[in-house]
Amino acid sequence: MNTQIATQKEPENLQRKSLKEEIFDVLHEKIIAGKVLPGEWLRQEEIATQLGVSMTPVREALDLLVSVGLAERVPYRGVRVPQLSAGEIAEAYAMRLLLEAAGARAAALNRKQTQVDELKRILSRMKGLLSLNDMSTLRQLSRQFHQSVVAIGGNSMLDRLYEMVMNSFPDWMLYEYLFRHADQLEDSLANEYQEHMKLVEAIEAGDADLAEHQAITHIRGLGKDLETFLSIPHELLESKARALSASFSPEE
Repeated sequence: MNTQIATQKEPENLQRKSLKEEIFDVLHEKIIAGKVLPGEWLRQEEIATQLGVSMTPVREALDLLVSVGLAERVPYRGVRVPQLSAGEIAEAYAMRLLLEAAGARAAALNRKQTQVDELKRILSRMKGLLSLNDMSTLRQLSRQFHQSVVAIGGNSMLDRLYEMVMNSFPDWMLYEYLFRHADQLEDSLANEYQEHMKLVEAIEAGDADLAEHQAITHIRGLGKDLETFLSIPHELLESKARALSASFSPEE
């Protein structure tokens, strides 16, 4: 394992990360910290030289970044950080409203206690992450939480659609904003934790209507963050949501 790559200390019960995962964490943190900006290229040769590693694990780490939506591969040119338009962000927001509502409802109807317990374990790991240095880990855990909720519903097609949407949603840009505005960090994360917990409680109770409501409330909260942090117009977000589905109203 290359000693030049600094990663966060892992719990003792987890296996040590592979080199490609360590490189992924380094690049992930740089993007969230705003050290690599939207539109910038991630050059394999430069990264390998900077970290003192070979090209192979760097290429594998870039593949991981692409798979989670933090980077995009442009044919014949390479890999870069996505530069999403306001319209693309609004479309991803609308799709999350639709799919997370369906996923939460299905989770409440199909949950097993072991699955609910796993959601609680993820939340317990997220609760203590309140510093700027935690942003990379927090984003990954938040993504894991939402994907786990959808997976509980047991619909593989919904799982695949949701993963595609998550890869287009700029959650990393929201965390990057918080990274630069530490004064808003604690309140934002505390609110996120409470919304996640309410969703878990509804799923555990088997209350499909409440679970759907909590999911919509949470994503609409993210919509407000998109407006405040990324200056995405409110009407653009709502027009995309209305065009996609009538199952939720702008006032919900």
